[in-house]
Amino acid sequence: MISSFTSMATSVQSPPSSTSIRQIPGGYGLPVLGPLKDRLDYFWFQGQDKFFRSRMDSLKSTVFRTNIPPTFPFFLGVDPRIIAVVDCSSFSALFDPSLVDKRDVLVGSYMPSLRFTGNTRVGVYLDTTEPGHSAIKNFCIDLLRRSSSVWVSSFLSNLDAMLSSVESELSQKQSAGFLFPLQKCIFAFLCKSIVGADPAVSPEVGDGGFAMLDRWIVLQLLPTVGNPALPQPLAEIFLHSFPFPFFLVAGDYRKLHDFVAEHGQEVVGLAEREYGLGKEEAINNILFVLGFNAFGGFSIFLPKLITTIGRDNTGLKSKLRDEVRREINENETLGFEEVKRMELLRSTVYEVLRLNPPVPLQFARAREDFELTSAEARFQVKKGELLCGYQPLAMRDAAVFERADEFLPERFLGEEGKERLKYLFWSNGPETETPAKENKQCAAKEHVVATACLMVAEMFRRYDDFECDEGNAFTKLEKARNAVDAAAAAAVVKQNNQ
Repeated sequence: MISSFTSMATSVQSPPSSTSIRQIPGGYGLPVLGPLKDRLDYFWFQGQDKFFRSRMDSLKSTVFRTNIPPTFPFFLGVDPRIIAVVDCSSFSALFDPSLVDKRDVLVGSYMPSLRFTGNTRVGVYLDTTEPGHSAIKNFCIDLLRRSSSVWVSSFLSNLDAMLSSVESELSQKQSAGFLFPLQKCIFAFLCKSIVGADPAVSPEVGDGGFAMLDRWIVLQLLPTVGNPALPQPLAEIFLHSFPFPFFLVAGDYRKLHDFVAEHGQEVVGLAEREYGLGKEEAINNILFVLGFNAFGGFSIFLPKLITTIGRDNTGLKSKLRDEVRREINENETLGFEEVKRMELLRSTVYEVLRLNPPVPLQFARAREDFELTSAEARFQVKKGELLCGYQPLAMRDAAVFERADEFLPERFLGEEGKERLKYLFWSNGPETETPAKENKQCAAKEHVVATACLMVAEMFRRYDDFECDEGNAFTKLEKARNAVDAAAAAAVVKQNNQ
């Protein structure tokens, strides 16, 4: 696997081996002042994308030194200095376990308090060389495999309830927001699939569990992400200057913890018996996989997929609708195998993941001194230096992707399209690689893509057309003609029987 990462990196327009090693451009500025200036650029004066893009352009390099938040004044022990990598070749070094260490760098040098995860260093914080990593990663992979029998049916049933709710609201208004109904759908199906329990067995968790997870995730990440809801300089003063305490969500976490402990005894027992995890360690890892990885990732990606398709005016919707209905008949069961046949749909999902990766930043720390190769130069990285890959720029690498800034749903079709998948990194690894205990790639990589395809396929089986506004709201849900006819026929039969 390591050799495949290496060959991938060298195949992307690498510089000649005779090229001399170049000093990494950029810098960190004066202590305190340099990191503070970069923080204000990152959150206020430029924003995240312009922050990385402007430095890449001014330094004329896809590898450069800079600071990123969080920093000054109340983040003790956090070093904001990074080496940014923003092209496919240099980015691929982040996936080579022989070069980099992934311990405690999920969101960079800053690490939220372990109290947010029940005082457990959950699997995402462990490096592949640490003793507990293999057991937790194998448990997650096994958990997903065992959940496959209920994953599809649970998702589709909850999606049906969500769409019915939104349809009802849209019949009375000009638009209907779908974000919170979709999050409730995601939470319910994930509980059933991962924990093995319907959250409705606990009314408090069933009704408000998704909001509990929202609050829990947000408090961990607030110091590292922008927040357009609060104007500057208030956001800098109140959101980006200090870590948030766990006690603000302690009650939420306890309720979710107890739900898993009481209703997820089978999966907790599996972790204990077959993978050697302690009970609390198992519960906290299950909650992190369910809440941060799965719920958090789907809550970012699925709305973006819906709105990207819903706002398209190039004819994509009719092509997707025709493909879905060509591949499945009206009464055929929809599942993972069925959506595998929908090549344009799958390519569209990949393209949305390319342009809108759910996790834009990926971090890794150099194990030893090593030579980092970009598309144009070679650089020396010292042991202990923190690399930060900004994926939205790397996924627009013109050396790899033609018309890289454009949304091209057909980009990953055919043999050439499939070849490009090795440069699709949304899952913390190439799309062509397989999650395993030896790497840090998302264990649910295949489930994410298949679930996204399921959602769109079900929507085009249900609707002839749908449209979205500039927010997360539907403005049009046009029922499929056969569905309308069936509903009308059912109404006639019901009237005749009265």
